[in-house]
Amino acid sequence: MKKLLLATAIAALSLSTAQAAPKFYGKIFLTADYINAQADINTRLGPNETTEALDNYDENTIELNSHGSRIGLRGSEAMTENTDVIYKLEYGTSVDGDDKTFKSRDTYLGLDNKTFGQIRVGRNSSVLGEVDKSIVTEGYLDNLGDSKLKSEDELRALNMLDDSRQSNSIVWISPKYQDIPLELRLQYAADESFGSDDDSDQDGFATALLYEPEAGYTLGLAYSKDMDINDKIRILDLANPNKPRRKNVGYGGDVIRGEITADVDKYFALPAPVTLGLMYQQADYDFKGSKKEKGLVVSGKMNLENFAKPASVYLQYNKTDNLNGYDDSNSDQIVLGGTYDFKKNITAHAYIGKNSADYVAVGKIKGVDADNNQYERYANIESDIEVFAFGGGLEYKF
Repeated sequence: MKKLLLATAIAALSLSTAQAAPKFYGKIFLTADYINAQADINTRLGPNETTEALDNYDENTIELNSHGSRIGLRGSEAMTENTDVIYKLEYGTSVDGDDKTFKSRDTYLGLDNKTFGQIRVGRNSSVLGEVDKSIVTEGYLDNLGDSKLKSEDELRALNMLDDSRQSNSIVWISPKYQDIPLELRLQYAADESFGSDDDSDQDGFATALLYEPEAGYTLGLAYSKDMDINDKIRILDLANPNKPRRKNVGYGGDVIRGEITADVDKYFALPAPVTLGLMYQQADYDFKGSKKEKGLVVSGKMNLENFAKPASVYLQYNKTDNLNGYDDSNSDQIVLGGTYDFKKNITAHAYIGKNSADYVAVGKIKGVDADNNQYERYANIESDIEVFAFGGGLEYKF
């Protein structure tokens, strides 16, 4: 009896120690990319007018790029019989050295209860991003959310709005009910910028509903308000279109996203496993004169079974209308790529793709009138931007 009690105590102590020990993890994903970027403006200029927007731009470059590289600690520890304390500290880093700082990713402290579900408090990814199984692109052209040019000297492929990370936020994840493959996530993000007069200062909330049965398909629906759309933009003053309303105008808005994925090989006789995905998103920006941004993603991924290691090939098409809420600002992107798993944690990537965008932004136009007087005016400058890229790299997880 004493031996049995001793063995039980040792086992309990071992379990407690295992639960208390945090897991150190990370990912390094580095690629080499050839990029050709071109830009021409469509805005009509007078004979003596110039603008800061790029025109007749055509550049070729080879870049080393880090994609989502990170390190972190995560773990859990039993607090009661049915409740665990959970935690995560994750920071992103650029392995190529372009940014030598660590940036906070998901960092939270929370509770996981078998009856009431899980709650996370801290800096959390928007639950909008839980509806993303249609996104199969990797590397340079995995660019959902890259919708604006930070600098006109650094052209990049442009795409529809994506989810964001929210500081000062709370996420609740529902528990499983009788093994039904349905999960509900709710999120609230507090705006703590007291005393600011920015119009975008407001609390946000979001919800996501996921249905993932073991039947060869998944369904997802998500909505967020004043969370993923919460930014600043330059727009023209409606009363005086020759001047910006002010340097930066804050805005919010709401986003709705729905998707379906299906393993079609489970319903049809195919030579290899194929998964198709379809996602539709609509973003409603609340600054004056904005249009609803409408985004569509269609993707297909096929696992290749004639290789010594697991391999796959994918094709994805993205279409966005009214990019950033501007009328007639659109983008199209198509990407062909593939992966090869040397090991479960070591994956090689290769891809090729093209992005075409009609980009609209407020810009300054300088000119000289008939009396040789210099002047400045503002306009929505429309640009044709094309980015062609191919590349590949290695992803290592630990």
